[in-house]
Amino acid sequence: MLKLKNLLVLLVIASSFIAFQTAQDGDDVTKEELLMDVVMRSIEFNHYAPAVINDEFSANVFDMYLKRLDNGKRFFLQKDIDAIQKYRTQLDEATSEKTFEFFDEVHKIRDERIELAKGYYKEILAQPFDFDKSEEIETDEEKLAYAKDEKGLKERWRKMLKYRILTDLHTKVERQEAAKEKKDTSVKIKPIAELEKDARKKILKQFDRWAKDLDKEDRDDRISAYVNTIANVLEPHTGYFPPLEKENFNIRMSGKLEGIGAQLREEDGYVKVVRIVPGSASWRQGDLEVNDKIIKVAQGEEDPVSIVDMKMDDVLPLIRGKKGTEVRLTVKKTDGSINVVPIVRDVVVLEESYAKSAILEHKNVKKKIGLIDLRSFYADFQDPQGRRCSRDVKKEVQKLIAEGVDGIVIDLRYNGGGSLTDVVDMSGLFVEKGPMVQVKRRNGKPIPLEDRDPNVLYDGPLVIMVNSFSASASEIMAAALQDYGRAIIIGTAPSTFGKGTVQRFFNLDNVVPPRYKELGELGSMKITIQKFYRINGGSTQLRGVTPDIILPGAYSYIETGEREEDYPMAWTEIDPAFYKASNALPKMDKVKKKSKARVESSEAFQLIDEQAKWLKDRQDKSTYPLQLQAYKDMQKGYKETSAKFKKAFTEIKEFSISSLAADMPALEADTVRATSIKNWHKNLKKDPYLEEVVQIMKDWK
Repeated sequence: MLKLKNLLVLLVIASSFIAFQTAQDGDDVTKEELLMDVVMRSIEFNHYAPAVINDEFSANVFDMYLKRLDNGKRFFLQKDIDAIQKYRTQLDEATSEKTFEFFDEVHKIRDERIELAKGYYKEILAQPFDFDKSEEIETDEEKLAYAKDEKGLKERWRKMLKYRILTDLHTKVERQEAAKEKKDTSVKIKPIAELEKDARKKILKQFDRWAKDLDKEDRDDRISAYVNTIANVLEPHTGYFPPLEKENFNIRMSGKLEGIGAQLREEDGYVKVVRIVPGSASWRQGDLEVNDKIIKVAQGEEDPVSIVDMKMDDVLPLIRGKKGTEVRLTVKKTDGSINVVPIVRDVVVLEESYAKSAILEHKNVKKKIGLIDLRSFYADFQDPQGRRCSRDVKKEVQKLIAEGVDGIVIDLRYNGGGSLTDVVDMSGLFVEKGPMVQVKRRNGKPIPLEDRDPNVLYDGPLVIMVNSFSASASEIMAAALQDYGRAIIIGTAPSTFGKGTVQRFFNLDNVVPPRYKELGELGSMKITIQKFYRINGGSTQLRGVTPDIILPGAYSYIETGEREEDYPMAWTEIDPAFYKASNALPKMDKVKKKSKARVESSEAFQLIDEQAKWLKDRQDKSTYPLQLQAYKDMQKGYKETSAKFKKAFTEIKEFSISSLAADMPALEADTVRATSIKNWHKNLKKDPYLEEVVQIMKDWK
């Protein structure tokens, strides 16, 4: 049924392009005109709530694009904004007519201002700053007006650069003072004037690199950003993905890619190796090392291509490739020697993204608790046999059952979501068959997505941990198990993130008429096609999931989540689905009362709550001194306060963490993985939230 619906959607889109082709018959169509048409039509026919393309839409695009082009208001003058104001209500017509007059005009002005800025930073950084002078900088762009003239713009650059130098200078001064105190002779002590000069050289180098990166920016890059802005104005989760960005998204979702297994960074025109992924093709080959600079890339025995000064977006497709193929990298070593490193590409598995388990035990709790850490709801959509989080979590639950645990905790803190199918399957491990979530298309009836397996893999005490960054699929799982009365939801904020929408990728090239194929790949659109609702009928959109037990959190007093995004979709509700809640939970009033008492007497949680209030005050502060002594005093206060809050996350002596017996053979055979797990366990021993969860499990009667 779903395949038929998808086919109908594609047919509708295809028919729209036939209309486009007829309308443009005999005309030369540019790639960007085609892209705009494809994007707008895909939104029109597929989005849950397509925007009304009117003057309000135009104004939103205008405002958001200017904000993205000049975040910090360091390029445009007020007269520039006045000159392009006429376009503020014309962009609705521009999108339908596929014209780029506003785009061309705004970039013409921006390019002129960028050239001015290049001159500004070089001139300003050529002279020393006076850090005895008392002045301050405003860092909140919302509180800043556009500069009235070039003199005002240059002054804004002066303050920004002075602030950058000040922060670097302060770091250098602190390092020297610490060396003096420790009598560390390895640190050369320099006068302030020399340190300031070193800082200016460093920042000049950074801005020269910034200018070089801007020079590499081409029209395609800018068109992509412009089209993406138009999509984002509809709502924050609909967006345009050029081909490489879609490939990167697939890697994040699947947790694997085919390539050499090295993390790369563009630096001073070179592509530098910053990390070798353990177990990868590069790691096994052994010749590629951290800090190597790649200067040429060859496909097997083909002639090498120089990649010096090439954009990273152009470099990555040359280095990545199919498993079993060879890439030859010409690298410059740290000793200056030039070597050719041949690497046979392989599947790179990003193990850190996959589910993993540990056993939690506490001296004061005579129970053994199983922890499952899940960072995302990953799924390899390209490979039916590939890794899926629902399969992996099922295996972890089975291993924990074999260990004889008295309860299971699934940690979804900072889990931003992922595969909807896997949420349904995973939630079904803990309840009998029934609906887990309801999804609704525009103009359609809600459809419950059900777990049809009547078997329950685990029916013991269950806790789901969330925070304000647990989003989308994480919220579905927490909501479903809360509605079924199957798990206690423990959070560190009044609600989770609040993303209650479903997206799907549409390959734009699949629906482009053959006559336009020669224009090149267009990429993909991620479009919100559905909203999802809890089985009780409420939506998680904007409101998220309210935890059963709320513990103090660092972001308790700071507004976070979907409500802080630009143009989020509204909260709505529908009729509840038919489901039967369980009676698996303990008497929650008693559990909450005991937890509250522990939290109120806990030094760690009191410090966390104090830190949350402090962070709120810091968030509201947007002006900073540009005088060295005043900045030192401010940073000293921050450092002393931060040091106090670190006491909340010291090792908990009564707490012990261990690996599962089933995992030991693999860890003994893989020292790199074993070290990673050891470091993970070390961090778990410092987590007061996990300690409180174990205590709550003790109260589960």
